[in-house]
Amino acid sequence: MLDMRILVVEDDDRVARGLVTALRAASFDVQRVATAERALAAPPADVVLLDLGLPDADGIDLLRRLRERPQTAIIAVTARAEERDRVRGLRAGADDYVVKPFGVAELLARIDAVLRRTRSARAEAEPEEAPVTVGALSLDPALREAALGGEPVRLARKEFDLLLLLVSRSPSVVPRDQILDQVWGAAWETSSRTLDTHIASLRAKVGGAVRIRTVRGVGYLLDEA
Repeated sequence: MLDMRILVVEDDDRVARGLVTALRAASFDVQRVATAERALAAPPADVVLLDLGLPDADGIDLLRRLRERPQTAIIAVTARAEERDRVRGLRAGADDYVVKPFGVAELLARIDAVLRRTRSARAEAEPEEAPVTVGALSLDPALREAALGGEPVRLARKEFDLLLLLVSRSPSVVPRDQILDQVWGAAWETSSRTLDTHIASLRAKVGGAVRIRTVRGVGYLLDEA
């Protein structure tokens, strides 16, 4: 996996040494930085392991800025275990959320799951050059960009994947389990409770142009407002 680059953003030297050692033992190409400033200046990575408690910036703010790099997956690695902190991290664009302390095997499994989902999303997006539209909402799978009436809409990675699935299947109902499987993949059992949060966020962002309707006991469908 030496072609897979991982950026470790961690200010605790002891924790960082353990992470770097474990990841290199798993054959990843690893770089470690200790500040938000250096994280933003680092070369592109396939996965960022981001500690949210950094000395020079709020971790959530840094997460949002890193999220502007659509080809990078982000896993928040933090001691913040409260549900509200997990929700903030996921809403800010984290692809996964790992609470310290954690086992190396669990972390490697989550990295593998994130990489599989990223590769799958890229593979599905590559042949889809033309934007997909419903009403005033337009999605470009190749560029991973969304627009509402021609104006850009900022979406987190999972929000984009979820919205693209609903738009591509519109006006059919997409079963909840299918959404979880296609958007969250192998990690869906630990991510299923975030689906409703992501749906609520999408409704707030694009609800003026389309309707995301709940089909009780089945799933969701999207159609023109």
